[in-house]
Amino acid sequence: MRGTSAWRVRAGLCAALLLVLAGCSSSPADDDGPDGDDGGATAAPRASGAPRSPQASGKPEASGTPDASASPGSSATGSAPGSAGARWQPKPGTNWQWQLDGKADTSVDAPVYDIDGFENSAETVSQLHSRGRKVICYINAGAWEDFRPDQGKFPKTLLGNKNKGWKGEKWFDIRRLDTLRPLMAARMDMCRQKGFDAVEPDLTEGFRNTTGFPLTADHQLAFNRMLADLAHERGMAIGLKNDLDQIPQLVNVFDFAVNEQCAQYDECEKLSPFVKQDKAVFHVEYELQPGEFCATARRLGLSSMQKKLELDAWRRPC
Repeated sequence: MRGTSAWRVRAGLCAALLLVLAGCSSSPADDDGPDGDDGGATAAPRASGAPRSPQASGKPEASGTPDASASPGSSATGSAPGSAGARWQPKPGTNWQWQLDGKADTSVDAPVYDIDGFENSAETVSQLHSRGRKVICYINAGAWEDFRPDQGKFPKTLLGNKNKGWKGEKWFDIRRLDTLRPLMAARMDMCRQKGFDAVEPDLTEGFRNTTGFPLTADHQLAFNRMLADLAHERGMAIGLKNDLDQIPQLVNVFDFAVNEQCAQYDECEKLSPFVKQDKAVFHVEYELQPGEFCATARRLGLSSMQKKLELDAWRRPC
């Protein structure tokens, strides 16, 4: 699971405020929240957008990106993002860039960008749109981060164990949909106000981790479906991050997939339901060279590239 909160403006206001607001934030809180077992991890906070921590399977999380065939700032039907009945639908095989390390390098020649929603402004999104790019808004949906501007809005009762390997992060109790829904809605409002075309919520398979809560697969499905509803209410597409075993239940409600290291772990076939529904699968490998996974990626219709774990602007696409 990957939940975070969206921002504060409702869906109707979002369309009117498109590209006007550069984002909203609340004052950070001093309290670090409830303590949990960090397993001795000392990794630095992802204030610069470093990649997610490994899941229970030992694999890191990934992010994805959609197709850029529609005109800048438009959906696949040619309507502006957020218009009634219009939502961008990325297609398999679309080339993409994924950069979570600070402000986006907009010079990369890729039709789709996946960038950090907090660290990039409406002006950056507009600049990318002017060049014909589609832009995905990365948010952390499954864990609290002490360096985010809205961190003080999350009640301590929502916070569980520390996310091992990531200093300043604690897992959310995703069973608390009543509390998490408005907080996630606020973050997605931020994405919408900045003009993003889609959302990539991270940490959407927390039920496989030691979160401090008795989470089940059903809790995860309910939380992930809630995230999809929130994005769609705002006219944005949304990608399912990893969570391979729940793809059969979620492929119909998510618009694309984002995956890390399916080739290394011989799991890429599990992403085929997205491609069969003509939905993009945005895929990265960190340890394998392109020659080791690109043939499989092409056969399956994945949008694949090699990235560094730092997730800076460097990329080596298939």
